[in-house]
Amino acid sequence: MRLISLLVLMPLAALAQDKTEPRELIGKVGSRPALLILHSAQRPDGSWQVAGEYVILPTLARRFVEGERSPELGVTVLKEGATPILFGRPPAAELRGVWRDGAFKGTRYGPGGQRREEFEFSEEFPSMDGYSASVRCEVREGRYQSRLSLGVDKGKLKHLDWRAVEPDGQACAITATGQEPLRGGLRFVAGGCRLTLRDAGDFVALSAQNCSAQCAPEAHMEPLLIDRRGSCELLRHGVR
Repeated sequence: MRLISLLVLMPLAALAQDKTEPRELIGKVGSRPALLILHSAQRPDGSWQVAGEYVILPTLARRFVEGERSPELGVTVLKEGATPILFGRPPAAELRGVWRDGAFKGTRYGPGGQRREEFEFSEEFPSMDGYSASVRCEVREGRYQSRLSLGVDKGKLKHLDWRAVEPDGQACAITATGQEPLRGGLRFVAGGCRLTLRDAGDFVALSAQNCSAQCAPEAHMEPLLIDRRGSCELLRHGVR
């Protein structure tokens, strides 16, 4: 299934700054629930360069964004496109709003400046303290494979084994060994690697951060969406 590379993942070479911050936000674009994943790099003047993507959850349609956020008021303008590389290409739309105090609200405009719909995202995700699941799934995109075995009982980790294999055979293999407190989600650890579960309505989003030690040099853990039946969707490559 083609799709948010939770995380991830994004084409962040342009964000080679001293300070970078990942953010996940849940909300709506118009009436459609959506998951937004952004990575920000702070500039010397205090402003932020931003890149990321959002997924319309009912259809899993994926849109990439990049732009800027002002240092104090949080005024944010993000160009939107259908591919990760937006530089030099006309935007398909534009998100204009204010991102501050954990919320990003504004209006989505068409390429000609026509007003399309309001959007609203929040960094506050629902609690997963009562979440229980037993998941075994395998998903492929071309020659990329991802296999997950996950057990959670009332918000407590029972087991998590996650393996991904790139088309050239390079792999990542992660076994969670502990758990950390996380408001609005669950976070599991494997050394310095962090695995995050977020409640995204009809899905649970699983992403990996700082897991290079568990991966071969050219391998990556692409995020997954887990539906309520325990099936997985791979958040990788392309647009639906």
